[in-house]
Amino acid sequence: MLVPLGLVTLVAMVLLWPSGNRGDLRLSNPYALAQGVTMETGTVQQVAQAGCAKGQQPSQCTVAVTQPDAGGTAVRVAMNPDVVVSHGVKAGDKIRYLNLSKVQQAQPQDPSGSPQPPSYVFVDFVRTVPLLLLAGLYAVVVVAVARWRGVRALLGLGGAFAVLALFVLPGLIEGKPPLLLALVGSTVIMMGVLYFAHGFSARTSTALLGTVLGLGVTASLAAWAMDAGNLTGVGGHDGASLVNVGGNLSVSGIILCGLIIASLGALNDVTVTQASAVWELYELAPRTSARRLFSSALRIGRDHIASTVYTIAFAYAGAALPLLVIVSLYDRPLLDALTGSELAEEVVRTLVGSIGLVLAIPITTAIAVAVVKATGAARWAEPEPEPRYASR
Repeated sequence: MLVPLGLVTLVAMVLLWPSGNRGDLRLSNPYALAQGVTMETGTVQQVAQAGCAKGQQPSQCTVAVTQPDAGGTAVRVAMNPDVVVSHGVKAGDKIRYLNLSKVQQAQPQDPSGSPQPPSYVFVDFVRTVPLLLLAGLYAVVVVAVARWRGVRALLGLGGAFAVLALFVLPGLIEGKPPLLLALVGSTVIMMGVLYFAHGFSARTSTALLGTVLGLGVTASLAAWAMDAGNLTGVGGHDGASLVNVGGNLSVSGIILCGLIIASLGALNDVTVTQASAVWELYELAPRTSARRLFSSALRIGRDHIASTVYTIAFAYAGAALPLLVIVSLYDRPLLDALTGSELAEEVVRTLVGSIGLVLAIPITTAIAVAVVKATGAARWAEPEPEPRYASR
């Protein structure tokens, strides 16, 4: 079953492979710099209150006295009020800012003597070091606990992101069918990740087949939910920006593709666990009937269902927490809020992913029982000792 599925997937991937031609699709880069403007980094020395523009009296505007990394004298960087209120800035922070001084020097002086805008404007914090440290800690923990299998899992994760970056995302930009892109890309990712991390075995193949069938269920539900729920994908700022790009880009198709890809991790988790549970149960009692083996493994799956459903719901709720706070401030009825354009996509994503996850457990368990029985694992199992009865 998996060999023809793999061949069909590879052929579909070749046919759907993006050409690299984006046509006239262009989106303005918010980090693009005008002529004479440079992007610089520095370390904040102190934070003070000053006028919002040169020539003004000190007010509630916040400036960060920053030492440029390139050297030279300290500069006064005007901070974004939103950043000051939400997070703040303190001495020792690394920031990225715009240097407008050359442009201002080239401009003629205003004879009216009106205040000039600041020469240095805050753009963002520099997060390179803490993020690299966190990624390094993650890799160390994974390798220390899972050892060689952890190394292979990390490499497989890199391959999965390569498929997304080189195949799925360019295909969506060029207007390829989003449902096919999601299914083909997800199948390729799962084949690579599972076999690379867990090795070639009947157990891994069982988990892979269960994952693919679960993806099929999820994709069918996602396609129906997108149409029945009239999900447009333009409820947020990002979707609205993509709509204005034009071309063959389909925002609703991007949402559909995201619904399928979002379920990959949880599906992989439950299918691998169920396949392993069936194999371990069978090795402990190889003469167990198929029906009893299925029932025992499914009891394990039921416990996994409860915890994983919570995981999906809380993961999406945590990611959408700012949006949830905004919606709660609208003081709308709960049902209206959940079915509104702001939250409908998150609700559908949670429900579709959870349904596919739940159905993948009995499907994978049934496949695992059939495979483990057919492989004849009892051939190398030791015969069970005959029961001894004590004489009275």
